[in-house]
Amino acid sequence: MHERLRQIVDEYELVEAQLSDAEVLADPDRLRTLSKRYTELGPVVETVRRRDARSADADAARSMLPDAIGDERDLLVAEIDDVNAELAELDDELRELMLPTDPHDGKNVIVEIRGAEGGEEANLFARDLAEMYLAYAAGQRWKVTVLSASVSDMGGYNDVTFEVAGATAWRNLKYEGGPHRVQRVPATESQGRIHTSSATVTVLPEVDEVDVQIDERDLDIDVFRASGPGGQGVNTTDSAVRITHRPSGLVVSMQDERSQLQNRMRAMLVLRARLFELAERERNAELSAERRAQTGGGGRSEKIRTYNYKENRVTDHRIGFTVYRLAAILAGDLQVVIDALAAEERARLLAEGSRG
Repeated sequence: MHERLRQIVDEYELVEAQLSDAEVLADPDRLRTLSKRYTELGPVVETVRRRDARSADADAARSMLPDAIGDERDLLVAEIDDVNAELAELDDELRELMLPTDPHDGKNVIVEIRGAEGGEEANLFARDLAEMYLAYAAGQRWKVTVLSASVSDMGGYNDVTFEVAGATAWRNLKYEGGPHRVQRVPATESQGRIHTSSATVTVLPEVDEVDVQIDERDLDIDVFRASGPGGQGVNTTDSAVRITHRPSGLVVSMQDERSQLQNRMRAMLVLRARLFELAERERNAELSAERRAQTGGGGRSEKIRTYNYKENRVTDHRIGFTVYRLAAILAGDLQVVIDALAAEERARLLAEGSRG
């Protein structure tokens, strides 16, 4: 690790010098790239320098120890012990800082939620999940834009798609993809029996056009008259858009905006995200397994998390984490669950790093 840390310090100092170069300052793209890298390396280099300084303090104390007697010797021994404890903490901090970064960190997120197994109760649960994420996003001060929504007969969601814009959106929401299960007495149940239903959540990083190249010749674009709520005039013009990507078979429909152009832009945004995720799955078998865990079949037996109303319980089955604060979680107080998932991920990565 220490050899890699020295390489990082050398790179940091090189980038620091380049940032004062006139040619770099005149090139906005290169300046942006170098500035981002400088910011990424900064916390590691700062910690390395703190460690070097404290290590030098320990060396100095050890060099004076043979000639010290009495209280002076006791002070030096105590100083060495304190520095060794601090060095161990700094090494732990550096191991965390050296963990591989998520390539999607900092990106906006597209969330898709669909009612799965359980009929209308599944659609009502899909709405509950959507409202949970919207409340959580509001607490994080992220910007949310609903891209499309299909409302069910009782006011739930057959499906809903929204964009979450925020620097930490992906870092937090990436854990939410997968089948979610609810156990409760449905509004449609007259006998008071508890039912189990499910909804699927898919979380995709938003990608730019440069990340995914789409050939317009591969697209079938259909326009049609929108149906359902949408404001005056929504049903009188052919503003809804359906885009079919023939090579992959992916289909995206948007009809929530009155403007055909806006619906097309939103459909392309979602299509790019789905194609990017599809390409990642094909390149990486591990990502493929992760995606299968996310979408599953929506069945009751497949789940990443259970929301049990009778027990006031939320359980994340991936890490065996349970909290008895169902109402608060559904009201958007989701951070306690996300923090537990993030901590488990860090522990796993640290363990893999130590084995490597």
